[in-house]
Amino acid sequence: MPVMDTNPDPKNGQKALLTILGAMLGITVVIGIIATFASG
Repeated sequence: MPVMDTNPDPKNGQKALLTILGAMLGITVVIGIIATFASG
């Protein structure tokens, strides 16, 4: 699976959006866990 897909296929638009949202959520969770360990 390529990290960056430059194919302008409308079907891949929602998939890319979900991937970006998932990555943002994952990063937020990781930062939260790190902050929790750092403060505690």
